[in-house]
Amino acid sequence: MASSLTADIKQRVIGIVREQFNLELDDFSSEIPPRTELGDLAFPVAFELAKRIKAATGEKKNPREIAAKLAEGLSNIPGVAKVEIAGAGYLNIFFNRTQMFEKLIELGKSSFDQVSQAQRLARKLREGKSKLIVEHTSINPNKAAHIGHVRNSVLGDTVVRILKATGDNVEVHNYIDNTGVQVADVVVGFRHLENRSLDEIKAIAERPATNRADNFDYYCWDLYARVGQWYEEDKARLAIRAQTLHEIEAGNNATAAIGEYISAKIVDCHLDTMSRLDISYELLARESEILHLHFWAHAFEKLKASGVIVFENEGRNKGCWVMRAEGSDAETRGESDAENEHDADKIIVRSNGTVTYTGKDIAYHLWKLGKLGLDFHYRPLRQDHRGHDVWITTGDEAAASAERPLFGNGTAFLNVIDVGQSYPQANVKKAVMLLAATEEEKTKVSRSAHLAYEKVTLSADAAKELGVESDGAVSMSGRKGLGVKADDLIDRLEANALKEVQARHTDISEDEQKNIAHKIAVAALRYFLLKYTRTSIIAFDFKEAMSFDGETGPYIQYSAVRANNIFRKLGRTPDAVQSDIGQVAAEQINEFFTGESGNDLWSLVYFAARLNDVARLSADAFEPTHVAKYAFQLAKQFNLFYHNHHILSEANEARKTLLLLVADVARRKLEQALALLGIAVPEKM
Repeated sequence: MASSLTADIKQRVIGIVREQFNLELDDFSSEIPPRTELGDLAFPVAFELAKRIKAATGEKKNPREIAAKLAEGLSNIPGVAKVEIAGAGYLNIFFNRTQMFEKLIELGKSSFDQVSQAQRLARKLREGKSKLIVEHTSINPNKAAHIGHVRNSVLGDTVVRILKATGDNVEVHNYIDNTGVQVADVVVGFRHLENRSLDEIKAIAERPATNRADNFDYYCWDLYARVGQWYEEDKARLAIRAQTLHEIEAGNNATAAIGEYISAKIVDCHLDTMSRLDISYELLARESEILHLHFWAHAFEKLKASGVIVFENEGRNKGCWVMRAEGSDAETRGESDAENEHDADKIIVRSNGTVTYTGKDIAYHLWKLGKLGLDFHYRPLRQDHRGHDVWITTGDEAAASAERPLFGNGTAFLNVIDVGQSYPQANVKKAVMLLAATEEEKTKVSRSAHLAYEKVTLSADAAKELGVESDGAVSMSGRKGLGVKADDLIDRLEANALKEVQARHTDISEDEQKNIAHKIAVAALRYFLLKYTRTSIIAFDFKEAMSFDGETGPYIQYSAVRANNIFRKLGRTPDAVQSDIGQVAAEQINEFFTGESGNDLWSLVYFAARLNDVARLSADAFEPTHVAKYAFQLAKQFNLFYHNHHILSEANEARKTLLLLVADVARRKLEQALALLGIAVPEKM
């Protein structure tokens, strides 16, 4: 509502500027005044226009005079009550509070996805957007997921929710590196440390689990750490890893069969873990198919033919195929034969003929954008917790499904990968951009991005609660077996929440108590991981995350539950109350939003109305923290409103109706914001 009115005002300003000053404006900034009495929207556009007029004509114009001319043409826009000139030339817009409030009530039964569907669809078509492929989670399938993996998954899932809500067509991928070193190490552990056959490994994986520690991914967690120590004891054993990796990559042998079984079972464990946080995927793309279906061979030919990579005949990269940095030449590339991780010239194929991870990634991303000329085979893997099909790639055409969704062929890709992978990710995008044939393709691909995020540590208190001894914050190291498994973390959050729920609600069943505790635990974890910017290092703390006060998921949930309780105690549904707006005269609504108390009420309504703008900001920046911060601020404003107004005991029926409707607007926007964050609202807390 607020965003559409802002867009109307901007279009009117652009027209006035064209007519009055013979200048073209594509867009210009808007601001929210610091206090409601100063207006609902402010435009500093007059200052920019003064500079442009002087540059074009040499004439010096006062920004206040320019603002006055703009104000004359804005006074008759539906939804605008008045326009004022402030300070040295700010254009302050005051919305018609009655009209906007009535419109918000009218839209009351619409979900976030329906509020401005036509507008978002038009925007998507105008910008040439078709399909965004978002890849997240992508955990090595060799052991249990840990809290760092959870940050990746929660970020990716929330970005997907926000992008879909703001009009993008999104396809969600989870890349499975089932032929990598980490899987090879677990195979080495089973074969060389424990002397297990495939049948014996299956018996371990499929035995009944009496507790979480019996799970196969937990077993592999410990085994992986043991293998790392085994290598440390004798570095010559690394040759066993190299041979094992070679056999896994080659396929069709006993070692590859063990690797295939282990990775498939661990993937199932990962999917189960992430489903506890309401996270799912559409396609699991496996590296084994990239190898066996010759994706890299095709990509290699394209890269050579286009000149994106070149063969080095001299210098330290002699014998390698490299993607040269801009301005690079043979003389400046040095003489060392060692590959530096951050060389300006990126090696794609080493002098021994092996392809780097970046090369395989380029092939995969060319497929993502429909530029490779090859495709995977696909088969359905399972149904997720929402009842949707999850598909997986396969190299076996006979096992593939003839009828399946159209995967890939995106216009851009977003990869949620830790900040340590920024350099190779930049080279992947660079290669794909260089292969784009037209400017239109380059423009679309330019939206592709690496959504980098920093690591998650545990506070000393959290580490102690999970049985990890430490004097300070604990960082994860899967190689050393140091870290916190995601399921253990969720279990502890649920246990802590259950104690609180049982103390507050002795009158409900144990299943209901557990259901509420689960929702609170998910809210605590997801919000804690989302309230920080992606590039912030996080130290997770149970007490801080689980608090019902302060900036936490449970606090925001509790605010939404409190809002719902108003209508439960009233004995009427919010939908029924919405119909009462017709019984309140426009004059009464206008009086309701007048004066100091009215300004406070309007501040809450107007802030609630800005959810779409905040979601779009998050979508454009791929930064969920904007929605997280908005949800917390809205919860704070609602709680202040709740304490200041005795809604159900209000004697004036018209005022009571309006207070109920204000509560409903805040309630709906709180629930919609939480849904964007992947957080459900329990019936009680």
